[in-house]
Amino acid sequence: MKVNKDRPKMQKYTVKDFRKQFPDDDACLEYLKDLLYPHGIFCDKCQAVTRHHKVASRRSYSCQGCGHHVHPTAGTIYHKSSTPLTDWFYAVFLMASTRCGISAKQLERELGVTYKTAWRMFHQIRSMLDDSSNKLAGRVEVDETVLGGKAAIRRKYENKTIVAGAVEREGSVIAKVVPNAQADTLIPFIKRNVNKNSMIYTDEWKSYQTLGKLGYGHRTINHSLRAYVINDIHTNTIEGFWSLLKGGIRGVYKHASKQWLQNYINEYAFRYNRRHDETPMFLSFLCQARKSAG
Repeated sequence: MKVNKDRPKMQKYTVKDFRKQFPDDDACLEYLKDLLYPHGIFCDKCQAVTRHHKVASRRSYSCQGCGHHVHPTAGTIYHKSSTPLTDWFYAVFLMASTRCGISAKQLERELGVTYKTAWRMFHQIRSMLDDSSNKLAGRVEVDETVLGGKAAIRRKYENKTIVAGAVEREGSVIAKVVPNAQADTLIPFIKRNVNKNSMIYTDEWKSYQTLGKLGYGHRTINHSLRAYVINDIHTNTIEGFWSLLKGGIRGVYKHASKQWLQNYINEYAFRYNRRHDETPMFLSFLCQARKSAG
């Protein structure tokens, strides 16, 4: 695969930058306020955008005209949390600063919080990283894989968690935990996440056989015959994402329960989808607070 030398590189954001931008909780709250209210705060009582002032010792701003309070943390993962905002933001910074994530145990050591608090913080951060709202198009690779348990044997899914994935070549990935690898599961997954008229590349798994009749182009590579690339027919891109996901979970988290696995997948997909962005990954993570606040 050729590397686009003209592609802009992501700007570096160091711990020095973090400490300068977010020295205290007030700076974090001001950032949230500007993020959630980029055009100013609309006062429900005054029915207008009005000037608001920070309330001392509280995570809120007061309307200059009527005194009505607005809480920027409301509806976000930081709402009603006794953990300082600087600790929350630093946890986001640590998670965003590595391709493979960090463990809750490391955050426990970094912040001096309990393991339970560290795990809850990471779980909350991951909960806002679902990145699958836009459909994929163009040349799209689709595959399914298994996670959990002992080393998997191809096509044997007992006691495993199945994950379906679709990725645009040179583009974004969408990956979801699914109940099985049958056509009545994988075809609806593709319909939800891939535009019609796209060219889909898969392996020879029988569940994909009807794609050509559903308005998709469809090309297959037969892995059972040890064929992996024929001209532009391959699933190497999605296999690369599986490798990144599995390697990260094994190396950093050791294990991810089925109950929370989708959140871990969202974390890896979120990073993958922004691998070419100019915006620092940390700031991309922080901007998801706007999404969680609705």
